[in-house]
Amino acid sequence: MPLTHTVLFQFKPDVDASEIKKICDSFLALKDQCIHPTSNSPYIVSLVGGKDNSPEGMQNGLTHGFVAIFSSAEDRDYYVEKDPAHQAFVAKVGSIIEKATVVDFTDGVY
Repeated sequence: MPLTHTVLFQFKPDVDASEIKKICDSFLALKDQCIHPTSNSPYIVSLVGGKDNSPEGMQNGLTHGFVAIFSSAEDRDYYVEKDPAHQAFVAKVGSIIEKATVVDFTDGVY
């Protein structure tokens, strides 16, 4: 059953716009860089993201959002726990992220 993985970032105040763009581009590139060890092919079904533009004012400082779709919880678990491309990305952004929020869900499961 498909699983939705949402990630929200707030960058540190001293991070400039060009660095934020590089990080966002790097995040989106994970769709093709993350290779499943069994199939030897990309396994992220969909990955989109961008800068917040909500008029609701409920962002709590979060400025950028990303949504990834995985075919299964097992694929998501591999991505989070073991995927070398994802692990490298996490290490790269750790020093410039002020706050991150992650929420995963399976559509229709309450």
